[in-house]
Amino acid sequence: MASETIAETRADAEISGLDALEIAGRQKTTTRAATIWASTWPKLAALAIAIAAWQVVVWAEIWPPYSLPGPGPVWQELVRQASGAQLWDGLVTTLRRAALGYVFSVGVGLLLGLAVARFRVLRAAIGSMITALQTMPSIAWFPLAILLFELSEKAIFFVVVLGAAPSIANGVISGVDYVPPLLQRAGRNLGARGLNLYRYVIAPAALPAIVAGLKQGWAFSWRSLMAGELIVVGISQTSLGAQLTYARELADAPWLLSTMIVILVVGLGVDAAFGAADQAIRRRWGVLDQAGQ
Repeated sequence: MASETIAETRADAEISGLDALEIAGRQKTTTRAATIWASTWPKLAALAIAIAAWQVVVWAEIWPPYSLPGPGPVWQELVRQASGAQLWDGLVTTLRRAALGYVFSVGVGLLLGLAVARFRVLRAAIGSMITALQTMPSIAWFPLAILLFELSEKAIFFVVVLGAAPSIANGVISGVDYVPPLLQRAGRNLGARGLNLYRYVIAPAALPAIVAGLKQGWAFSWRSLMAGELIVVGISQTSLGAQLTYARELADAPWLLSTMIVILVVGLGVDAAFGAADQAIRRRWGVLDQAGQ
């Protein structure tokens, strides 16, 4: 009896020690400014290294300055473009097309993914076709899109949806497939049936995979949109892709590179938004180390 009491006392002491270590780790959590700096300085360092490498290549004179200007002239051109209306008009047009195509793709991808994941007949019929559509280069759809819709907004919209929806659908299918059967049985035992089972059990459990599919779908839609804007430049409204084409035709390398930087910044901003959503989900699930943030 005494030995059991001593063992329990030791176990309690060990647990208390672990709790103390965890509490001490949490107490060492830095300020918010320090946390932001800790996540920002690696990005700034990578940016500085990239700019330095760019400048070194320019100094090496592998290409003439009119083909590959240095960071200085490109920055000056970016500032000049930002002070005018053309860049912002093109940015608004491109973002409008991206938002419209992506939102429609999300609707199609979610419905298609849930249908294929739920009905075995659909999975056998078109499951592999969805993957084949995802791997198909978006540029290959443009000849058909131009034949169907000519050089118009509809042609770009068509290719953006075909580029993004299969990826989103595959994310939904993968997420549903990896929901533990035990969790589904527990939901049924609690009275969840049909759509309620998907709403309250399967969808929350598959949410991380769905978010990953949404992020990948955005990447595919953004690439498809840029390809479309580079090809379909005959329509009235300007865009970032059209400005790339104009800069290439005019052999204006600073303008071309500055526009590419804007496209890159938009991509980084969207990636940051998806990263914040992913962190929120992991924090909700309790798999995010709060002390390490």
